[in-house]
Amino acid sequence: MLIWMRGEPRDNEARAPMTPEGAAALIAQGARIIVEDSLTRIIPPEAYRDVGCEIAPDQSWINAPREALILGLKELPDDETPLSHRHIMFGHAYKGQSSGRRLLDRFKAGGGTLLDLEYLVDTDGRRVAAFGYWAGFAGAAVTVMAWASQRADASLGPVAAVPSELNLRDAVSSHLDGRMPRVIIIGAKGRVGTGAADLCRRVGLSPTLWDMKETSHGGPFPEILAHDIFLNCILAQPGVPVFVPKDSVSRPRTLSAIGDIACDPDSDYNPVPVYSKATTWADPVVRVADEPILDVMAIDNLPSLMPRESTEDFAAQLLPHLLELDTDQTGVWERAEATFREHV
Repeated sequence: MLIWMRGEPRDNEARAPMTPEGAAALIAQGARIIVEDSLTRIIPPEAYRDVGCEIAPDQSWINAPREALILGLKELPDDETPLSHRHIMFGHAYKGQSSGRRLLDRFKAGGGTLLDLEYLVDTDGRRVAAFGYWAGFAGAAVTVMAWASQRADASLGPVAAVPSELNLRDAVSSHLDGRMPRVIIIGAKGRVGTGAADLCRRVGLSPTLWDMKETSHGGPFPEILAHDIFLNCILAQPGVPVFVPKDSVSRPRTLSAIGDIACDPDSDYNPVPVYSKATTWADPVVRVADEPILDVMAIDNLPSLMPRESTEDFAAQLLPHLLELDTDQTGVWERAEATFREHV
């Protein structure tokens, strides 16, 4: 088996789906591993070379042998190039996204296959590998800092990766400067919600924790508008209620900052339809109302704010399934391919 781990072409993406330790385990099992020479990855190429990986130029995967399995994380450049390989990555292609439809058309044109990391699930439909905890932790941090910036009559400036979660926690505490906003988290029992709640508690906040029980009636949810900060940790999918409708921007409300950590603004099922596109590290929030203020944080690669912790955590979750790519004893890869065939 040839596994080709590509570099990530998008800005501010330092994570990797596989560590050198994981690569060594795959090599010991007989796999050939090629790793692209990325200057932005948190783990340097020398660490992979030292365990027996071959190093290839960045973004050279397009010329990889047809049998190579291309391993990555975030999306490929949105062009019309047909895709002929099997790709493991987050495709964001199955929820009605316009860019997702174009991606599927490229796979169809090239005869390739998408094994979407979001749809690697066990027999109960639970994801086997996810960045959720660190997305929740980082998303809560950025949103709380955005709220605190409002209180200081300022806007939150650019964000950047930090060496550890302790650095991020200290930055949030500094922004708060003793202020105690009321925070509500929806999806509090999941990975994302757990990370968001942990950040809040570590800076002295006591968030309101909601999950399926509290949202099963389908709305409306006036309680959300009565909090200062709302953190959405529920993935967009059929059946998810709308938590903050479009007309909320003109209603009486305390709410002034939303962290859409799940971040699927162009999905047909977006539960926070007051904004229309993801935000960025350079501009982490978008202002959707001025009187009173309402800012939305919707960065779509939040875990890369803590690239080392999130890489090590995710890669450890994914490795057991990479080790059974040939045998697929648990059916994870078969289910992912079936999902692709259904949508393509």
